[in-house]
Amino acid sequence: MLASAVNSVSEAVILMAGEGSRLRQGYGGQARLRGSDKTLLKPFVRLLGRPLISYTLENLMSAGIKTVHFVVGYESERMISQAEQLIPSGIRASFIENRDWRKQNGISLLTAAGHVGAPFLLTMSDHLFDGAIFDRFLVNFDPALLNIAVDRKLDSIFDLDDAMKVQTRGNKAVAIGKDLLEFDAIDTGLFVCPSEIFDYLERAKLDNSENDCSLADAVRLLAGDQKVRAIDIGEGWWQDVDTAPMLDHAEKQIAKSRILSQQDALR
Repeated sequence: MLASAVNSVSEAVILMAGEGSRLRQGYGGQARLRGSDKTLLKPFVRLLGRPLISYTLENLMSAGIKTVHFVVGYESERMISQAEQLIPSGIRASFIENRDWRKQNGISLLTAAGHVGAPFLLTMSDHLFDGAIFDRFLVNFDPALLNIAVDRKLDSIFDLDDAMKVQTRGNKAVAIGKDLLEFDAIDTGLFVCPSEIFDYLERAKLDNSENDCSLADAVRLLAGDQKVRAIDIGEGWWQDVDTAPMLDHAEKQIAKSRILSQQDALR
């Protein structure tokens, strides 16, 4: 059963435990100019004068999310301090610490087990989205499945080699991975998750000799059981911000989007 037009998702998890080393390496000494007082904290790097994560918080508020769980790790005290200054009124924030933040993002999500109700929205602090994507996504998800927002506009992907590739059959995702040879969509980093996601993360963790796992590992297991629904974002725009060139590209895209919106308003 698909979600109704009334948003049945009131909670979100934002993964922001990592160090953001790829972006730091790209900007080097310029990191301080991008909004950090000591060292670069990736979620708060400046993008058109605003912290990167503020765009996600704005989208969550507009989508009717009432509670946001931030999973922190690297420089957790500074992360929490800076995030608290950006929480919109009307949103309750909780902070969950992942002491194993050097491990993969699946471990970060596992720390949210027991803190979040299902279905819940999941995204990353370094992914930007056109707000319309949230609206489209939240009225088309299936609460019994893991729902993943995918982009089929392969020619528009900024760094296709680095992207998380998805192979679909109809509305089901059947394979996921950066090294897929056959794929027809890209994982945008936006999900609506059932509580079962935590069981699959535990399975993925047990399969790993170092008790580690990525979110993609769990998605792969779910896809094998035909439990992953792929929802096309259509003409919507998004961008992962892992490197300095990606950040520059995101700025250009947002500036372009603002100009188009202004033009539409004048018509």
